[in-house]
Amino acid sequence: MTVETIPGERRGDVLLDAVAEGVRVFDLGRPLRIGMPQSPNHPPFWHTLPRRHGDSHRADGMSAANDLISLGTHVGTHIDALAHVSVDGRLHGGSDALRAQTGGRFATGSIDELPPLVGRGVLLDVPAALGLPELEPAYEITPADLDRTVAHQGTPVGPGDVVLIRSGWGRRYDDREAYIGHVTGVPGVGEDGARWIGARGVRLAGADTIAFERLVAGSGHALLPAHRVLLVEHGINLIEAMALEELAGAGVHEFTIVLAHLNIVGATGSPVRPLAVVVAR
Repeated sequence: MTVETIPGERRGDVLLDAVAEGVRVFDLGRPLRIGMPQSPNHPPFWHTLPRRHGDSHRADGMSAANDLISLGTHVGTHIDALAHVSVDGRLHGGSDALRAQTGGRFATGSIDELPPLVGRGVLLDVPAALGLPELEPAYEITPADLDRTVAHQGTPVGPGDVVLIRSGWGRRYDDREAYIGHVTGVPGVGEDGARWIGARGVRLAGADTIAFERLVAGSGHALLPAHRVLLVEHGINLIEAMALEELAGAGVHEFTIVLAHLNIVGATGSPVRPLAVVVAR
């Protein structure tokens, strides 16, 4: 399979050079565990041992155990395929959504169309730029906030980049109801912030929240304008429920990102474990 690499003049650390010099790797994915926070729209994660040590033994006394997992493709840290969202019955590029999903899987816009990726990643630490530890519940990150963050960090965002938005909401991840934020709302970009991202031609966008974008208090996932703008209008895949606190705590804003999802044919998304790679200092 071809691995997609990102061209451009502005780059993070080059991966092979980093390997030669010594690297630090930040895991941007969340552990998969029963009971973890997730959107109520998707089947939950489940893990069990159908075969345990002691259930049977081979002639030499050896025993083996194995696992069974089930989950929706939009549970845990995951990436949305372009087929995940339609507007007025149309996917990104104008494909008919009903026709594309005929047969129980998507013929276009599915996650298997997205190749593995190695490229320049940019963390936009919005709270840090605003002088805050984290953003308030339901706070809408505006284009002005994003411009201020870019200027504060000195990290311009351009075509082909992978841009990750930190709100600080990831600190709540271990408190399921607080992280889902149905009562309080969740901070994130709104429609205008999504258009700021789309206008820069990024390859992927991600965030540390459950739905990438701002959620209004008490409304849950009723309206998701940033999904419409980025997935349908601009063809930009979204990564949700990312672990960004360690990266932000280390003051890392530019890095090489390595990303590979499960290659599920015809799926609307997939679990993913992104890695941020930087030269060890």
